[in-house]
Amino acid sequence: MSYFKAVLLDWVGTLIVPKWGPTQVGHRGASWIRHSLRQLGRDSSETEVQRISAALSAAGKLPHVVQGWAGADLSAAAHRDSYDRWIDAAGADSVLADEMYTALSDVVGNAFAFDVQPTLVALKAAGLKVAIISDIHVDIRPAFLERGLDLYVDEFVLSFEHGVSKPDPAIFRVALSRLGVQPEEALMVGDRSSHDGAAVEAGIPTLLVPPLTKVTEERLHLALAACGIPAR
Repeated sequence: MSYFKAVLLDWVGTLIVPKWGPTQVGHRGASWIRHSLRQLGRDSSETEVQRISAALSAAGKLPHVVQGWAGADLSAAAHRDSYDRWIDAAGADSVLADEMYTALSDVVGNAFAFDVQPTLVALKAAGLKVAIISDIHVDIRPAFLERGLDLYVDEFVLSFEHGVSKPDPAIFRVALSRLGVQPEEALMVGDRSSHDGAAVEAGIPTLLVPPLTKVTEERLHLALAACGIPAR
């Protein structure tokens, strides 16, 4: 039997593949970029996707762009401002920028990793409470509702709704309060030490897994099982 009473789960990189994130093959953000180009009826060749990916990667390292992302997930407006600073630095035109932002903000279009549903079902069956904690500028509940996964989630703690984001320990305390559990009774599972790892500052045991690069990866239930939590 698990010692824990609740599991706190990150969303992007833990339950879904990031649209702009690490990949095992291909260029960073390739699927997201290609989809946006096709939506506009533009050249979506590998060469064009690679060009845009490289421009975004270079722009993302510029000091004013990096600084601009600070606090981006505290509101929808702040996120769009940060995004515009990044996309402008990459030299993308406004039409493509808008299409890419629409795709980036489409939560229903995200594919969950294959082991997410059986893991959530098992956690609920075992009597554990579940909270999704995400630094995000939009409501992700529709993505769970679309797949019937909302039935297995007790609370959604989203940065733009609370005005606080990781790595501020306050966002984890919000989740604990909502679930009615003590820090030592919860396990935080995420993919970034810089953000999800900050749960330890709130006294929460924390488990970090490598960021998802494809939906067929099954590491969530295995990681939880290693902590004595039945997830299958």
